[in-house]
Amino acid sequence: MWRRLIYHPEINYALRQTLVLCLPVAVGILLGHLQNGLLFSLVPACCNIAGLDTPHKRFFKRLIVGGSLFAGCSLAVQLLLFNAVPLPLILTGLAMILGVTAEISSLHARLLPASLIAAIFTLSLAGNMPVWQPLLIYALGTLWYGLFNWLWFWLWREQPLRESLSLLYRNLADYCEAKYSMLTQHADPETALPPLLTRQQKAVDLITQCYQQLHMLSLNRNGEYKRLLRIFQMGLDLQEHISVSLHQPAEVQKLVEQSHAEAVIRWNAQTVSARLRVMADDILYHRLPTRFNMDKQTGALEKIARQHPDNPVGQFCAWHFNRIARVLQSHRPLYSRNLMADSERRLPLLPALKSYLSLKSPALRNAARLSVMLSAASLAGAALNLPKPYWILMTVLLVTQNGYGATRVRIFHRAAGTLAGLFIAGATLHFRVPESYTLSGMLLVTLISYLIVRKSYGWATVGFTVTAVYTLQLLTLHGDQFIFARLIDTLIGCLIAFAGMVWLWPQWQSGLLRQNAHDALEADQNALRLLLSADHEAPAMAYQRMRVNQAHNTLYNSLNQAMQEPGFNNNYLADMKLWVTHSQFIVEHINAMTILAREHNMLTENLAQRYLESCEIALQRCQQRLEYDDPGVNGENNVMESLEGRPQGPLSPMEIHLHRILGHLNSMYTISSVAWRQRPHHGIWLSRRLRER
Repeated sequence: MWRRLIYHPEINYALRQTLVLCLPVAVGILLGHLQNGLLFSLVPACCNIAGLDTPHKRFFKRLIVGGSLFAGCSLAVQLLLFNAVPLPLILTGLAMILGVTAEISSLHARLLPASLIAAIFTLSLAGNMPVWQPLLIYALGTLWYGLFNWLWFWLWREQPLRESLSLLYRNLADYCEAKYSMLTQHADPETALPPLLTRQQKAVDLITQCYQQLHMLSLNRNGEYKRLLRIFQMGLDLQEHISVSLHQPAEVQKLVEQSHAEAVIRWNAQTVSARLRVMADDILYHRLPTRFNMDKQTGALEKIARQHPDNPVGQFCAWHFNRIARVLQSHRPLYSRNLMADSERRLPLLPALKSYLSLKSPALRNAARLSVMLSAASLAGAALNLPKPYWILMTVLLVTQNGYGATRVRIFHRAAGTLAGLFIAGATLHFRVPESYTLSGMLLVTLISYLIVRKSYGWATVGFTVTAVYTLQLLTLHGDQFIFARLIDTLIGCLIAFAGMVWLWPQWQSGLLRQNAHDALEADQNALRLLLSADHEAPAMAYQRMRVNQAHNTLYNSLNQAMQEPGFNNNYLADMKLWVTHSQFIVEHINAMTILAREHNMLTENLAQRYLESCEIALQRCQQRLEYDDPGVNGENNVMESLEGRPQGPLSPMEIHLHRILGHLNSMYTISSVAWRQRPHHGIWLSRRLRER
């Protein structure tokens, strides 16, 4: 019981965040300086946004950089305000200068909004205390935040990585069960594939997250991290074998009619899913794995495969479930990988600055967008006679997300949560509750809010708003006077953020679909070159397989976001959805070919070269159709015709996958020819060729 209480992700996170916020307040009460304790507790909010609680090999270095930026922004705001520099110019300058952090790495990019939040907090402090006091608060607050989190992660080692691995295994369990539970209902790709595709992409997202966490941690000196690395490699093997598909609905239906294969396959899938869920709990709650055996289940599959030798479905399922069972029974990966270096390297400052100064830089565009929105918020505050419109500015930063859909959802939750929180706070302030009960209630509300913030941001915002109003009440004794003004400020901030995402250099995902599709084809081509080459190694193939999955995942997420964006051609998006479906089939075939290549199930050199030439021709035709705004040439030859002279006879497993890849590429070429004519005719779509990244 205590393991589930302490190691549960939501409880562990809520306890950590609540303690790091409330302990300074408790110390302030003991020392008779409650207001200083409340101000001190504001700093962890900046640290959370900056991601300074992320376990990292350079944990304390990032802490020093973050604290220095917070204190530097605070000092700059106070000095510039003292010299009568307009607030819009101050915020614009800070946003444009700090925007370079996004070019260094995605983790460093979080320092931009966090530093701006620190500058906005300083607005409410400037003039009420000496210049050095906010700097001291930020420096000591960041130090306290870092030391507390370092101690917490020392007590609960590798817990963030364990949480990610547990989610990965649980997602693989759901994916396996959904894929094989109702085999005969998966004949229609239009209805069966989308939910399976969503689960597959979520698994790839979690693998990428675990991969990044492993690269941020030092794995050489800690035996426990090495065990987690082995568990991660097991997850890679499981994802390989669960994600592959035969894609022969007719053969599946035939085998189901001739035998009880559907029940046996479902039995195997449910056994694997149940074991994966047990392993997910074992990983999360620090339990040793128990013995596991599924010889009966795999034996029944092998019997069906022997009884129906002409049907490939039985052999396919028996082979893959045998490999899955071997991983689960031995609790070791099928082979040891030397994980290759992370492709997302941290850039030094000068190269990052050079890249940032380019007009094509997404980081520059994001910083400019933020600067304009903050300037508009400052001007709105001035129009309302607010000399320090910190609540409007903070709302803009908190609701602004990377995409249109995410920002829209966050705005709705923020506005609704703030409205409900202000109503509750306004009603309860009139009761004049004693200070001790007020602080106890704030502690309880903070804990509950952090328990639900990951899954229910709107409800958590209700609690955060209540605690914010009571914090103002304790600091100024006039919290009820801020309620209506804070509601107006929240609505103004949400409107400015929404307008900024729609009209200020929006990065519409529908406009990026073409580039992402091109990148996915490029990753497919690199993988096929490696798989069909005479000289290849298992680690390189595994790494390239993940690159293919990640490139397709980017394309799939881009399509999902594009479907939520306003003002675009629905017919074009429907065609691109079909294009992405065929791309997913290619990814699954590449997953299966990687397994075959590792088992040394290869083609002859001449035959491999011919297949590679045909695949490259098909891939380049698809890329050219995406790249050039030209009509297709009538009477183009099918790339399958170039394989007519191959030796006759039954196809090997590798050839079967290659033939199906070529078939999907031909379909994708036809779809893109139709889809291109239905594209939007404005903005980025006026460009005839893809832009260089």
